[in-house]
Amino acid sequence: MCGIVGIAAYNTRVDPETLEHATRSLAHRGPDDSGTTIIREHFPVPVEVGLGNRRLAVLDLSPLGHQPMRDPENGNWIIYNGEIYNFHDIRAELEQEGIQFRSQSDTEVLLKAYALWGEATLPKLRGMFAFAIWDAREHRLFLARDPMGIKPLYYAFAGQKFLFASEIRTLLATGLVPRKLDRAGLLNYLNFGSLYDPITLVEGISCLRAGHSLVWKQGAISESRYWNPLENAEHLVVDPHCPSPAQRNNLEEEIPAILEHCLSSQTISDVPVGVFLSGGIDSSSLVCMLSRKKTKVSTFSLVFRESEYDEAAYSRKIAEKFATDHHEILISQEEALKAIPPAIEAMDQPTIDGVNTYLISRETRAAGIKVALSGLGGDELFAGYSSFKTVPQMEHFSQYWTRVPDFLKEPIVSLFSSLASNTDQNRKFSALASSADRVMHPYFLTRMLFTPEQNGALLSSRDLHTISRANAVLSEELGRTAELDAINRVSYLESRCYMLNTLLRDSDVMSMAHGLEIRVPFIDHQLAEKLFALPGTWKLDKRTPKRLLVEALRGELPESIVHRSKRGFTLPFEHWLRGELRAEVESVLARIADGPLAKLLNIQAVEKIWEDFLRGRTSWSRPWALYVLQRWCELHEVTA
Repeated sequence: MCGIVGIAAYNTRVDPETLEHATRSLAHRGPDDSGTTIIREHFPVPVEVGLGNRRLAVLDLSPLGHQPMRDPENGNWIIYNGEIYNFHDIRAELEQEGIQFRSQSDTEVLLKAYALWGEATLPKLRGMFAFAIWDAREHRLFLARDPMGIKPLYYAFAGQKFLFASEIRTLLATGLVPRKLDRAGLLNYLNFGSLYDPITLVEGISCLRAGHSLVWKQGAISESRYWNPLENAEHLVVDPHCPSPAQRNNLEEEIPAILEHCLSSQTISDVPVGVFLSGGIDSSSLVCMLSRKKTKVSTFSLVFRESEYDEAAYSRKIAEKFATDHHEILISQEEALKAIPPAIEAMDQPTIDGVNTYLISRETRAAGIKVALSGLGGDELFAGYSSFKTVPQMEHFSQYWTRVPDFLKEPIVSLFSSLASNTDQNRKFSALASSADRVMHPYFLTRMLFTPEQNGALLSSRDLHTISRANAVLSEELGRTAELDAINRVSYLESRCYMLNTLLRDSDVMSMAHGLEIRVPFIDHQLAEKLFALPGTWKLDKRTPKRLLVEALRGELPESIVHRSKRGFTLPFEHWLRGELRAEVESVLARIADGPLAKLLNIQAVEKIWEDFLRGRTSWSRPWALYVLQRWCELHEVTA
């Protein structure tokens, strides 16, 4: 696991000091080793390519795993962030072709694989990765990001230079990219509390999308998609009405084997591996499967003194049942509050989430663990969220509502608005009812932070081009779900929107802020293909949440864990914003009127959001989102 940065220059030079400074800015991602190199070519055109790497040593801890790494056979260079979980299999295949290796690292395997197969290497990889290879024969730079988007990769142009890095902050650290706010990115952030790839909050910086590769050659780039879960699952799709009970059982019986393979491959490491254990179904499932290997498992749980937020009883129950080496990390309110400023500083892009991941990552790394497994992805792929029930219902409502005569709609919505309490949920329902034919899809309303009406009040202006750019990726992803049943459609949108752009990004930056690698066994592209091929109706059961996952564990999870009420890992922000954080948040929100957001946000609307929160009309996440946005812009000197 590492941080990478590169500067490719066409008909100009790469400044060594700029490259070194940018590489140092990634030190938190790779505290174990550092390296840079500048490749110079004069034929067929003058080109310089600077590559930088910060390394967190997890596989092959020797100096032979040093990056940038050069292939002496062909002159190719690589910098790489991630883990290729099936690298042993790929290495064996390459060795049968007569290829020899100097190290035991997956970096060298990837470098040699590209030399033999080129871009055809990508479908062979199973893991999380973002890498860049200088192809000496083709005189081009080849970049790729893993299928599920677990590892980030950003890029930008600066005149005749092409820049890329693991973090936006590193691109800004070069001094070559203007610190100007992207208005479409701002709209996305206000919509969802995070930024949606490929748009970022900085104008001119884009994120390479999941399952995509990019080629830079002689100053120009071309991007292409090499994987999408639905296209790759087409040949597997099962008709829910055709299989006999025996055939259905056989299809579902494939899931435990896939899960076991995912977990086995993701525990390969030359350093100890721990598990984040909340006591929910997902993290408990990981511990359950690991216990079958008869090896001692180290588990880590955050424990709060406030019983309202404490899940210690559940995680303790799992730890005792499966005899783990359990670590309860007691966090006081004072300690949690002190962690908020550095957590915001760790955000590569503003987000309303992630402080909890920052805390547990910090404490797990302090315990000497470099690699931790997370149950992230279980809800999205195994239908664990409430959205799997509510969104199909909203779809039915929208279909019905479009048949209601127009002259009746407005009075009905007005009557509802006057009678219903002024809450976020009711505002979303009103938004759906008042513009059902204009809402892209009910799913996006369920994940929406500020409603379209609130955004209209908050933003000083919203031109059609900005709205179109902000909605483009949403429209594209939604379009791919047209042939899916309602449950699989929600699963796809949850995994390609919320999970990708909030949960995975937050997990990456908050863990790497402490030099900790988080692995996510449920987020495996072959598992995703298998699950998207199964009918959605097989995934929901009134009696058993996440039925396919629970049944794959053969009844080994305690009933009290399976049927406990679902609760996300949350911190008491509602209480803090009314108490300990109130003065700080009010002060920062007031600065919006004189800061970088003054030209873009209506300060009266900002004040109303805060007032609505204090009066219980809106949740803490709304003012918190504006607070984080202002602090992020201040920290990174981003202007309008």
